[in-house]
Amino acid sequence: MPTVRLVAGVDEAGRGPLAGPVAVAAVILDARRRIRGLNDSKQLSERKREALFPLIQERALAWRVEFVAPDEIDRLNILQATLEGMRRAVLALQPFPDLVRIDGNRAPKGLNCMAETLVGGDAIEPAIMAASILAKVSRDRLMVQLHATFPQYGFDVHKGYPTPAHLSALAQHGPCTHHRRSFAPVREALLTR
Repeated sequence: MPTVRLVAGVDEAGRGPLAGPVAVAAVILDARRRIRGLNDSKQLSERKREALFPLIQERALAWRVEFVAPDEIDRLNILQATLEGMRRAVLALQPFPDLVRIDGNRAPKGLNCMAETLVGGDAIEPAIMAASILAKVSRDRLMVQLHATFPQYGFDVHKGYPTPAHLSALAQHGPCTHHRRSFAPVREALLTR
């Protein structure tokens, strides 16, 4: 069996929201350039995630963030769209990893390297922790940008998740171009228009 040298961690952010893309990140950490404070992005404050984001980009051997847009999510379904984002993020890494560790229980096909799935991997594997931070921060920043164009939905606050405020705005204004039409609350809002 070959010696594993480069390990990429892969995680996503934004599977549950009604609007915006799903963001998938892949990261190969450099063992010689440690990053203190890595953790699952959900366990970190926004301030801490924002502080770690440039450190990960600067110190990692390789990193990539892929966005899978709402229309692709609607076409593929959220699971297949997430797996496609994982595949694209991994294939874009330079140098290319020998092994990919993915948070969750499903690995995409066509990675061209060994893959392991780790349920709860974002609490175990530092490279997955780094990927979870890159995915979350990248997606949150994009949702804040979308808020500038579509302020009526409050994307800057709830980031597209189905909060009461978002559901109310959806009922009042109908969906925008960034809403996922295959998700039930968006479909229902379309029917009442």
